[in-house]
Amino acid sequence: MRVIGLRHGQSQYNLLGLCNDDPARTVDLTQLGVAQARGAAEVLAAEPIERTFCSPLLRARRTAQIVAERRSLSVEVDDRLADIRSGCDGRPVVEYLRAIAPDPLDGRVSGGESLRDYQRRVGGFLDWLAGQPWQCVLLVAHEETLRIFAARYAALDLSEVAGQPYANCVPYVFQSDSGN
Repeated sequence: MRVIGLRHGQSQYNLLGLCNDDPARTVDLTQLGVAQARGAAEVLAAEPIERTFCSPLLRARRTAQIVAERRSLSVEVDDRLADIRSGCDGRPVVEYLRAIAPDPLDGRVSGGESLRDYQRRVGGFLDWLAGQPWQCVLLVAHEETLRIFAARYAALDLSEVAGQPYANCVPYVFQSDSGN
């Protein structure tokens, strides 16, 4: 299975440097984010995408809708693709990064998830996905989610992907063998 991971377009909170992991908080795309999503739709036009899944957070849903609209595909929301529960929703990203710096894999802030917890959650979705019959799927989510995809599909240790940057609306292709 060809898995295309796409980080959402630039959001209002990206500009402000704030965390957002609460789907009830309406953090939308900026004008640039909408343009990035349209650009991703153009880049992905030739891909044989059969299904599109996304995180429940508004910025990911809007990005997925813009990309899928070009292909007349529906978008399926899966809560397992929601951003890592940082424990810092609405607070500065630098505050979150400082808090987990001593232990980036297992550190938790204010009852949030560790990266390893998040890997288990997203891994549940990827396990389910591996059993599906599709040849090509698009998953629109978050930078942290793409790190989990990279660890899974490249058989890397989580420590090798922690902090790895992923640009907004740049497609990243992962190849999955059945059972992977």
